[in-house]
Amino acid sequence: MTRGVYLSPLSESARRRRSKRVCGQPMAPKSPASPIEVETPPAAWVGFTQLFLIAAGLLGLAIIGSLAGLDPYGLRAAPGHPPGPIMDTNQRLSYPQIARGGPFDAAVFGTSTARLLDPDALDAAFDARFANLAMNAATPDEQIRLADLFLAHRPVKAVLFGLDTTWCAADPPARSANAFPDWLYETGAPWGVLRQVSLRSVTIAAQTALARLGLARPRIRPDGYAVFTPPEALYDPARARVHIRAGTLDPAATSDPPDAPMPALARLNALLETIPAGALKLVAFMPVHAAAQGAPGTPAGRREAACKARVAEIGAKRGAVVVDFRMPSTVTTQDTNYWDALHYRLPVAARIVAALKASVSTGADDPDGAYRILAHP
Repeated sequence: MTRGVYLSPLSESARRRRSKRVCGQPMAPKSPASPIEVETPPAAWVGFTQLFLIAAGLLGLAIIGSLAGLDPYGLRAAPGHPPGPIMDTNQRLSYPQIARGGPFDAAVFGTSTARLLDPDALDAAFDARFANLAMNAATPDEQIRLADLFLAHRPVKAVLFGLDTTWCAADPPARSANAFPDWLYETGAPWGVLRQVSLRSVTIAAQTALARLGLARPRIRPDGYAVFTPPEALYDPARARVHIRAGTLDPAATSDPPDAPMPALARLNALLETIPAGALKLVAFMPVHAAAQGAPGTPAGRREAACKARVAEIGAKRGAVVVDFRMPSTVTTQDTNYWDALHYRLPVAARIVAALKASVSTGADDPDGAYRILAHP
């Protein structure tokens, strides 16, 4: 009897594996049926592309139309047509609409050292309607561009320039690190409806709509005023002293020679010449802390003295009142008057307005030594 061969499950499994090898290579396992490739007709792609472009174009037109209607940057602002709510805290974008429109016949120009001068207080002091158009870190060129825009749209009753040392520089920068949209300062802002299109402008337009519905508050007052310093209740003298010391001017720091050109002042002179003789022209060196001033006898001190002398000449020639707060005084030597070396507190701002009023009316230096008159018509 022939003996049968018993194949174990393992042997059978091994046999099946071996049967799938061909020439030493594993055989490809069976795979499901491949998907059927369907060729899309070119006409379908053309149609899709056309629909996409039409939809994108309609969306773009809708955005442009919404921006034109909401006018977040006041391109339509003009005397008698005041701008809408000021929602963008970027002053270089927001202030041109105030310069174009609104019931103002006077304005403040300068940097952050003049921003805390309240137009309401200035109105009462000089019987005018002030806008405060001082911009953080504004260069002389930026200030002049804004002033030109303001002057082009109305007869003026008063102007106030708050000066810092950038006006004294031999080569002042034309721009700061902050973007400056030159087109927005041109007469009529040509192509402004298209130039303003951006994600930022869409966001500001939405905020403008909410403000007009009473669902949001304007970020800046219609006259440009905003308190950018911390609340007075949070003032910390020790912290302020640290900031003041950090801004102390090194006596050995280099500076432009006293006789170096001052091109920004030449432009200020030209601008003041265009202002009617009957308008009040105020120019003030703003009261930064004494630690940030050029000490007498130092390179910075000699340059500042030459700059003040030049501004005094311009003021005398153009019938302007020139006031110097940038000097050691009971205000500038008192740490508790300042947040840092450049920025005074709100009570000091009120004192400056009162001092400017006294300067115009009396033409005399302050009896307490807080300011001196460099020129008076």
